[in-house]
Amino acid sequence: MEYRQLGRTDMQVSVISFGAWAIGGAWGSVTDEEALGALNTAIDLGVNFIDTADVYGDGRSERLIAQTLKARREKVFVATKAGRRLDPHTAAGYNYANLAGFIERSLKNLETEALDLVQLHCPPTPAYEQDSTFDALERLVREGKIRYYGISVEKVSEALTAVRRYPNIQSVQIIFNMFRLKPAEEFFPLAKEKQVGILARVPLASGLLTGKMTPQSAFAADDHRNFNRHGESFDVGETFSGVPYEVGLRAVDELKAALPPGYDMVGAALRWITMFDAVTCAIPGAKRPAQARQNVEAASLAPLPRPFMDNVRAVYDAYIREHVHANW
Repeated sequence: MEYRQLGRTDMQVSVISFGAWAIGGAWGSVTDEEALGALNTAIDLGVNFIDTADVYGDGRSERLIAQTLKARREKVFVATKAGRRLDPHTAAGYNYANLAGFIERSLKNLETEALDLVQLHCPPTPAYEQDSTFDALERLVREGKIRYYGISVEKVSEALTAVRRYPNIQSVQIIFNMFRLKPAEEFFPLAKEKQVGILARVPLASGLLTGKMTPQSAFAADDHRNFNRHGESFDVGETFSGVPYEVGLRAVDELKAALPPGYDMVGAALRWITMFDAVTCAIPGAKRPAQARQNVEAASLAPLPRPFMDNVRAVYDAYIREHVHANW
């Protein structure tokens, strides 16, 4: 496992980390036994960073993480997110009183006295220029409730705005995968200049980039790949990275045909992300131990050859760009 510095923090984190949305909910059913098995397998294999949120399973994800870490001796960093419990979900709601309440709940769920990293959970765009929100985060740091803070964004423009305005942002969580090249083009140079960590979320495009999906693939009623295909419940970019499903399947077929020897699609998709030195880690999800193991294996793969990297861009330009590039 390779470890990289997260922003300007004291955290060195595994380049393949663990995204804990799926063990909370909205990805079909998962038992506690399966979820705990996936978490323990990942840690056994060197993962030392877990990303979650207070709304994943209404706290279930955080509680499963706490249960896992109580039985482990390794140092594992946990990042959580706050803000999506707001109803209505407005920029004005990202104030000290609300954020402090959300943080207290996460502290209880995670059974800890201070959170390693708290990220604003894709707030409305005006929040990224709202001084009071970042003053609230600074206050929570001074109070010892959180150690560091960052942001989780939908749009590259939001990341650019916030990082330029607020110097104590330590990390930006952003969708970055073979179907989302814009962050590398427009945000990564600033992130490197400011020494801001990048958490690459949705690294497998909601499973499209596993190469295992077909036109006949079916998804459970409680799986966002069923109920959010067109953005019915939240930003459509969170589901298949905003790529129309049939288009994504055709693009994956092109990528599979060009895979270098020794790679499957999961390994290539995750290794592609870590080829970018601006990225701190990718945070693929896993509901079962076998998935966690497959994700981690990508960390030990050789660098991808230049022809394949060029092919990813060619496929993006041919199939994907028109559907996503201007939107996020």
